[in-house]
Amino acid sequence: MYTKLGVVESRFADIVWSRAPLPAGELVRLCAEELRWKRTTTYTVLKKLSEYGLFHLEKGMVTALVSREDYYASQSEQFVAERFHGSLPAFVAAFTRKKALSQQEVDEIRRMIDAYPGEDRRKGGKS
Repeated sequence: MYTKLGVVESRFADIVWSRAPLPAGELVRLCAEELRWKRTTTYTVLKKLSEYGLFHLEKGMVTALVSREDYYASQSEQFVAERFHGSLPAFVAAFTRKKALSQQEVDEIRRMIDAYPGEDRRKGGKS
């Protein structure tokens, strides 16, 4: 479980995720351009997100320890666990109460469900 990022931290993380691995100097330059940050701000936020276990700085190179996809998957799991007692069907029911799904979205969800390996396959058994 990873700490939830604020808006600015998310923008910073997206800069790293979209370019990692990248030299720290390049990250400083990008943050100056895109976020209007000073060098010290970039290193402060990098240190904080490194303590969260998301990134790593070593020998002048910034690497991602967790992918963007894995981070947001973890955040989604945490949201469903906290707000819907871990019930994905309860989340989908709440979501679709206010927003109708398009046929394309329904078809995509159906394909995801059909492709899901199931409990037996994940444990190494047959399904």
